[in-house]
Amino acid sequence: MHELPVTQSILDNALRHAEGKRVTDIHIVMGELSNFIDDSIQFYWDMIAKDTLAEDAKLHFRRVPAEFQCMVCFEKYHPSSEEFSCPYCGSVGAKIIAGEEFFMEAIDVEG
Repeated sequence: MHELPVTQSILDNALRHAEGKRVTDIHIVMGELSNFIDDSIQFYWDMIAKDTLAEDAKLHFRRVPAEFQCMVCFEKYHPSSEEFSCPYCGSVGAKIIAGEEFFMEAIDVEG
């Protein structure tokens, strides 16, 4: 249910930036490590966008893969789903470089 407030925020921002024009498409970036689910966002979108200038807008989701940087050898790597340790040195200390993103990247409006 934590998708409802972020979906509401996306709708509010899209309508504000559309400046009274009909919103046709919304492009959302979601990191692989984010806790948000595309289908849940779409479900809430269909409910809360009803009767607004964004009612028929299509949501486009772009996934960003996870990328870590080892804090021992400083190599960057993509973790596997089973193993988060560094494939270069075996260390478990890492900084997340990418994969936690969640934001509205762009909107398309009519005319």
